[in-house]
Amino acid sequence: MGFFEALRDFSLLTWLREERQSRRLILIIVFIALLLDNMLLTVVVPIIPSYLYSVDDSVPEVVTPPTSSASPSGTFRAIVSLYDNSTRLTNLSPRDSARGVTPIPTLTPAVTSNASDCPKADQQLLNENVKVGLLFASKATVQLITNPFIGPLTNRIGYQIPMFAGFCIMFLSTLMFAFSASYALLFLARSLQGVGSSCSSVAGMGMLASVYTDDEERGNAIGIALGGLAMGVLVGPPFGSVMYEFVGKTAPFLVLAVLAVLDGALQLFVLQPSKVAPESQKGTPLMTLMKDPYILIAAGSICFANMAIAMLEPALPIWMMETMCARKWQLGVAFLPASISYLIGTNIFAVLANRIGRWLCSLIGMLLVGVSIICVPFAKDIYGLILPNFGVGFAIGMVDSSMMPIMGYLVDLRHVSVYGSVYAIADVAFCLGFAFGPSAGGAVARSIGFPWLMTIIGVVDILFAPLCYFLRSPPANEEKMAILMDSNCSMRTRSYSTQGSSYQMGDDMDLDSPE
Repeated sequence: MGFFEALRDFSLLTWLREERQSRRLILIIVFIALLLDNMLLTVVVPIIPSYLYSVDDSVPEVVTPPTSSASPSGTFRAIVSLYDNSTRLTNLSPRDSARGVTPIPTLTPAVTSNASDCPKADQQLLNENVKVGLLFASKATVQLITNPFIGPLTNRIGYQIPMFAGFCIMFLSTLMFAFSASYALLFLARSLQGVGSSCSSVAGMGMLASVYTDDEERGNAIGIALGGLAMGVLVGPPFGSVMYEFVGKTAPFLVLAVLAVLDGALQLFVLQPSKVAPESQKGTPLMTLMKDPYILIAAGSICFANMAIAMLEPALPIWMMETMCARKWQLGVAFLPASISYLIGTNIFAVLANRIGRWLCSLIGMLLVGVSIICVPFAKDIYGLILPNFGVGFAIGMVDSSMMPIMGYLVDLRHVSVYGSVYAIADVAFCLGFAFGPSAGGAVARSIGFPWLMTIIGVVDILFAPLCYFLRSPPANEEKMAILMDSNCSMRTRSYSTQGSSYQMGDDMDLDSPE
């Protein structure tokens, strides 16, 4: 009996009860939520273009046997083969031969064999760019519309309820993806995912910023959370393409649905989403934050950097089908270098950016995104995509891991330290890239071609990069600076400079020791 009591004392539930208020456990929950959300975001990348093309291309053929006059039984029969569509006559009697009845020659339709199964660059394939682009963009468009409401909502009711609502909506969207067979239902599932993503990302980032008040710790925590996003982007395309090739369209979404249920159970136990926990102070209005030029520069960096990969996702698989005769599994594996490098970039620069200057990391990242994306169309096969895609992912990791902490830092420095609205703006910037990118990218790729599409977005990123210099030393709001310098201030924040030196504003109060 003592053994079972000891086992109960060291059970997982006991550990979760003890760690319920731990910052580490909150970070794990946000990590998992972003992981699953972005797995669902990217698992469709290799599946949808190929699936829609196969659905549109499959036209049932009706085989009609030749009509003949009534004849006695045993004269002849017309046998229609469903495999080669040829017609043969059997049981032809000698009497029929004497009357001049001749066998009908074998009719073999002219079928052009294509050993590589490479789709032709016809109008149907070009139209897939637009259909796939609009479907991919629907998620970001809905998320873009939803974000301005979720940000202020978290200020009123807290982060727990929106976070759990995001799980519920994402679970429903995953099931719809699994069992939808038409373009309209797939479009609805993708749009519904946008609402769930808005709840999860805004509430998750706001929750991290509220529990990690030190700028350096916050940057590290957000870097780890972005690692979940990176792992979702990393695992999604190859997982989806391999499962689609060898198991079918439904299987990858059912696996994600099971994982989402486990994440929901963890949120339900730890976050207790039935409790309303409003912020202790009123946050800065959303429109005021949107008028801040420094916040706009940071948001613009997030938008244009992610717009590059957003344009690449729907257009690259179709371009590969057209020029490389790529197989289904290759359509997702092509994004593997970008995913791996994004994971590397976010983890390295979550720490390094605070030392060398986040503005500098973002500036270099924007330049690298532009150069790498321009190099993508020069690839002649799937191996030629490795280096440019690696550069795109690594550079976007530099930008995201630098700009996400800056958004929270700018609020601390220039506004009220309530983070729901500012991370709603960050998510709006992210969604603008993923809404405008696929929808406009599909139309541009159809009209002027994939290489010119990559050139345009690459030049835009290069031209935007110098604006990051203005984030080098953003000025503080005078009233907020006075509050921060007040010895009674209970908040501690940290500034940074180009060389990475830092200084503290406020008292040295130990809020919560890092776990």
